[in-house]
Amino acid sequence: MEGSSDESGGSGSGSTTTTKTNSVAESKQKEKTRVSRTSLILWHAHQNDSNAVKKLLEEDPTLVHARDYDNRTPLHVASLHGWIDVAQCLIDNGADVNAQDRWKNTPLADAEGAKKKNMVELLKTYGGLSYGQNGSHFEPKPVAPPLPNKCDWEIEPSELDFTTSVIIGKGSFGEILRACWRGTPVAVKRILPSLSDDRLVIQDFRHEVNLLVKLRHPNIVQFLGAVTERKPLMLITEYLRGGDLHQHLKEKGSLNPSTAINFALDIARGMTYLHNEPNVIIHRDLKPRNVLLVNTSADHLKVGDFGLSKLIRVQNSHDVYKMTGETGSYRYMAPEVFKHRKYDKKVDVFSFAMILYEMLEGDPPMANYEPYEAAKYVADGHRPVFRAKGYLPELRALTEECWAADMNQRPSFLEILKKLEKIKENLPSDHHWGSLLSSSLHKS
Repeated sequence: MEGSSDESGGSGSGSTTTTKTNSVAESKQKEKTRVSRTSLILWHAHQNDSNAVKKLLEEDPTLVHARDYDNRTPLHVASLHGWIDVAQCLIDNGADVNAQDRWKNTPLADAEGAKKKNMVELLKTYGGLSYGQNGSHFEPKPVAPPLPNKCDWEIEPSELDFTTSVIIGKGSFGEILRACWRGTPVAVKRILPSLSDDRLVIQDFRHEVNLLVKLRHPNIVQFLGAVTERKPLMLITEYLRGGDLHQHLKEKGSLNPSTAINFALDIARGMTYLHNEPNVIIHRDLKPRNVLLVNTSADHLKVGDFGLSKLIRVQNSHDVYKMTGETGSYRYMAPEVFKHRKYDKKVDVFSFAMILYEMLEGDPPMANYEPYEAAKYVADGHRPVFRAKGYLPELRALTEECWAADMNQRPSFLEILKKLEKIKENLPSDHHWGSLLSSSLHKS
């Protein structure tokens, strides 16, 4: 028989094809494992977990040379934060102390920029050199001001009243306060004074101001001005009294379908505006904390916090970009970002699906997992489980479309808008909702 030699281990074409298929499968599996381990060692270096870093290097010594999409190594990460034990472990395992990232920065340049004196001494002991945009060798000039020319939105610090200010948010570079500007309540993102000379912080601040200046939309938090000529650097936006969606869901639990659809429409309108070509703005950190309620009546939402956003001038609608992997919040992160793959604006669509799920369920996606583990679980192909009863089939179907593993299969926000409007039109009249809502709020 034609297949007998193949079945008995002969060299027929079927055997060759099977061998090739197995080889490709093994290759893909190795690549998948490699990407996952790369993410892990960079993460553990970031978290100052020297034991975890050491264990990974014992399993795979080549991980000491792991790089993310910005070409940054674990030693770059440890040097920037000043984690001595992690850096020593990496150096002991053969890390290149003069590896250069996308901006040609060495670990020593990062340590100098972040003013980590002990790290600077350690790296110099092992022959570290200071090269790159942050280093002393290539850029003797002083840091340029955050923005070159005085603008009409430049705010005098004396116009800001902090006498009754309240901290409403904190981040690694500063804090967000509710203050008053010319008698009006505003939100002020204030950079920590100790970081006001940090090159990378200034660069990020400048980027966010330049981005916000361009934005005008009813579903986008409105930029009012900035303090760029004095320290501390400050960015001023409208203050929204309703707080953020994260807190709202924590207090209210799952939303009824009508409210969830209205909220989703507001988010989708803001995101459709941001994704408008040819100047696409990819948010990259869309999550409930960055969606704000205009007032306590919770009848209007706005998308905010553009610190991680990227403005891209696209050549065509299918352009894909190499950008920093693992940017954003793990629980709402698209798998292609976690895996350090090329990605496009559809990463925001994935995050939107996770928010829609949370609004309908009342709990964050993968609530029983830590954020990093949740992202890893999702990257492995898993998705949150629908538990709430009384789901509208159309909303569930839309959620599943938006979190498709293949980003090309996810709808655009313009398509999402049209689908949501159609779902809203077909909603049953109010008096039909009673039994549905009670079952929707009851988790199985």
